[in-house]
Amino acid sequence: MASSTTVSPLAGSVEMPPWKNLLSHTAALVVAFLFICAGVYKAIDPYKFANLAKNLLVPYDLTLPLALLLAVAETTAGVLILVPRFRRWGAMLAGLLLLVFMGYIGWNYRALIGRDCSCFPVLTLPFGISIDMRRSVGPGFFYGDLAFLAAAAIAGIWAKRSQGLRTAAVILGAVAVFAGVSFGSAYSKLTGLKAPDSIMVDGQPMSLQQGRVFLFFYDPECGTCFAVGKSMAPLKFKDDVTVVGIPTRVPQFAASYLKDSGFHAKTSTDSAKLREIFKFDNPPYAALIERGRQTGVILPTQFDEDNPSKHIALLKQMGVVE
Repeated sequence: MASSTTVSPLAGSVEMPPWKNLLSHTAALVVAFLFICAGVYKAIDPYKFANLAKNLLVPYDLTLPLALLLAVAETTAGVLILVPRFRRWGAMLAGLLLLVFMGYIGWNYRALIGRDCSCFPVLTLPFGISIDMRRSVGPGFFYGDLAFLAAAAIAGIWAKRSQGLRTAAVILGAVAVFAGVSFGSAYSKLTGLKAPDSIMVDGQPMSLQQGRVFLFFYDPECGTCFAVGKSMAPLKFKDDVTVVGIPTRVPQFAASYLKDSGFHAKTSTDSAKLREIFKFDNPPYAALIERGRQTGVILPTQFDEDNPSKHIALLKQMGVVE
């Protein structure tokens, strides 16, 4: 009897009300989903994020290391906050990442307003369902991140004190290995033909060693090339893709070709230089360059002026159009 009267008041003093537990778990699930999606996206496709990070004024040499660092940090934060035992640590890491990111965006707000923040991907779910999680920099960006910060605070404050540092370190190591393997897989895909270091585009030198560049070779007087260009005119190329059209002959008619077909592209007259590497007989021909390497190609025989859905499907498969 004496034992029960002694323990019961103490147990009641540390017992968390059910509604607080429910809110903590719910907030943790929301934050975990967001951070794991963001981290895994950067781990699986670090080059894509690195290319997009240039829009946030990140120096080019730092974009890839930043992608890998954020992949590990965000995924780890998401996993830790999901596990009640490590929830407070995960909440603190998530909160720190949010505060640093908001601080960077706020410091560069005038230059970044309206740009894609490159935080989250477009999720493709079963049955053809897609969730566009992309956000642009603006007032709504800060409202959203403040909401995420509040959710992380709720998840952490009403969670038990975290313990088990060694196990948490193992989770961090596992996430780092996953990011490393994913990066290795992405790097292994960049094994195609090496493009020239740079070409002249619209009268200015442009590097082919940075970002993603879609090269479209065409003959301004070719009917098939015109039909193909017209079929691509309505397509929305992704923000991280630079489209360059290369006339294989009569370059003086390049501007007329682009105007009449409606195809939006920059123009390079370095056809001879490029065709030393990319071999084909007659256009149309297209190649996707990522960080200086060919990662995709559409051969002349794959362009179909009578059934453009075929080469449009190839463009989507290459990941250059929405």
